[in-house]
Amino acid sequence: MRILSVDDSLVVRKIIRGAAETLGIDMLEAEDGYDALKVLEKEEGNIDLILLDWNMPGMNGYELLLELKSDEKYYNIPIMMVTTEGQKESIIAAVKAGASNYMIKPFAIDELAKKILECMGRGSI
Repeated sequence: MRILSVDDSLVVRKIIRGAAETLGIDMLEAEDGYDALKVLEKEEGNIDLILLDWNMPGMNGYELLLELKSDEKYYNIPIMMVTTEGQKESIIAAVKAGASNYMIKPFAIDELAKKILECMGRGSI
C-alpha cells in the first residue's frame, strides 16, 4: 500500500508520514499539484490514496482534484482532502468533484489514521 501526500507544508507531510508509518503504509510526497502529477506519472498506478491540501502555490489541491478525476489513468485513486479549508461550500465542492473524504487541519493523528484506512477500504484501526 502506498499513499501520496500533497502539501506545501513540510511539517504536515511529516505528521502524515508518521501516521502512514504507524499503519505500515509507504508514503511519497509532493509540494504542490505540479509536483504531484510528476510523482503520479513516475509511479504508473502504484498509488493507492492521495492526501491533498487545498491551499498551495502553483496548482492548488482543488485544481489537481479536478484534473485527476477527469483523467482515466487517475480517476479511480481515492483522494482525501486534508486542509484548513473548512467552509461548507468548499467541502461540498470537493466531494462533488470526487473527493472520497475530507479532513480539516489541525487534526488528531489517530483520526487521520482512521480516515486513511477508511479511504483505502480497510475499515478502522
